Amino acid sequence: MAAKRLSVIALAVSLGWTNPAHAQGEDLATLQLQIAQMQEQMRGQMAAMLAMQQQIEALQGKLASATNPVPATSPLVAAPTPQPAPLALAALGGSSGTSPTAADKPKPKAWYDRLQLRGYTQLRFNEIISGDKTAPAGQSRLRSVHDGSISDRSNFSLRRVRVVLQGEISDRVSLYLQHDFASAVMGQQAGERREGFGQLRDAYADVFLDRHKTFKVRLGQSKVPYGWENMQSSSNRLTLDRSDGINSAVPGERDLGVIAYFTPRTMQKIWDELTKEGQKTFGNYGAFGIGLMNGQGTNKTEQDNALMQVALVSLPFRVGDQILEVGASAMRNHFRPELRSGGVSAKGYADDRIGVHAMLYPRPIGVQAEWNWGKGPEFDRASGTIKEKKLNGGYVQVMGRFATEGGSTLWPYARWQHYRGGWKVALNAPRVETDEIEVGLEWQAMKALELTLAYARMRRSEADERRLGRAEGNVLRTQIQWNY
Repeated sequence: MAAKRLSVIALAVSLGWTNPAHAQGEDLATLQLQIAQMQEQMRGQMAAMLAMQQQIEALQGKLASATNPVPATSPLVAAPTPQPAPLALAALGGSSGTSPTAADKPKPKAWYDRLQLRGYTQLRFNEIISGDKTAPAGQSRLRSVHDGSISDRSNFSLRRVRVVLQGEISDRVSLYLQHDFASAVMGQQAGERREGFGQLRDAYADVFLDRHKTFKVRLGQSKVPYGWENMQSSSNRLTLDRSDGINSAVPGERDLGVIAYFTPRTMQKIWDELTKEGQKTFGNYGAFGIGLMNGQGTNKTEQDNALMQVALVSLPFRVGDQILEVGASAMRNHFRPELRSGGVSAKGYADDRIGVHAMLYPRPIGVQAEWNWGKGPEFDRASGTIKEKKLNGGYVQVMGRFATEGGSTLWPYARWQHYRGGWKVALNAPRVETDEIEVGLEWQAMKALELTLAYARMRRSEADERRLGRAEGNVLRTQIQWNY
């Protein structure tokens, strides 16, 4: 009997029954810990269920809009979504921490997140294969006002190294900032020319006056709205250089001022179509533009109290399967040329002109042409002074666009250009006489890389009033452009 009692006592000790109060405390603590762990697990599961429910609802909405779109005139009735009972979450001692409203709202981008950095670089190699590479003093050599590397001493050159920062800093304001790091400067030691200097090209803001962005005001330094080819980016232009006749209006293409642009949505839709197709448009400069600018040229200090007045209209139309763009430009200005003796002219010369342009986009063959007439400053050899003289010039260009099976595009072209008139941005505004035929082929190997090969038969007077006559010659030109 004693042995039996001892065995019962040992069993009770092993089960923790010898002290009922102590055993009851341990059991409650264990049970509370288990309950807390289960609540934590249930809270996590409920949060996961809420997230899954939101994903299911989003997918159901997309499926419904894709398979059974609701007419615009019908009211949209949302099906009730089962929600977890609030008491169930409260019973777990908290919430999932997920807010459907906060999850659905996209976080607005900061203005600096809307900016993009891009650019392009052009590497050239020009070779005068025959003609007047050199000439005695007083006679013109074969040179171009657009490319200083056409000479008897040049090999490789960087024509442009552009870096652009652009973007919308608000719903109604965008900015555009462009530098060129292939500019040259003079006046170094012994007058040697130095390459690779950075120079401001564009620095402007567009202020949109309506929510469709059809009407905008451009403030700052930007392209002067004159001439179709002048407005077109050099990264997008087919020929290696702009024509003398059209570019003589605004060499450098830019000035400082205010311009208003208006583009009807129907016309913007046509330009968007051409851009998507890969055509070489002239850019987003508006169907109608009117501006007031300093009138002295790119990065030059204004020299008088008169403003350049300029206007441009360029209208695209559908003609069957083709798109034809026609337009005109006008400019009134007073310009003071730089003098070889130093400084600028004390007199402002009338610098007025009008121009017309037409562009039949290549599908696959196209034609592009521009011409302008006017008057401007020009050096008069008889009197040895600068006078106001008549000018005229332009070009006609034929080109094709052919896509290859490999995804690249071939652009063959041929252009004839002609100009007679002053070159106002050169010292003493010398007279320039140009007749040139250029044929070439651009190969867009990919979006990031383009190769252009060209041959030009040139007959040009040098832009220097001290050199007479015209030089003739044949020039082979090569350019590789990479876009980034």
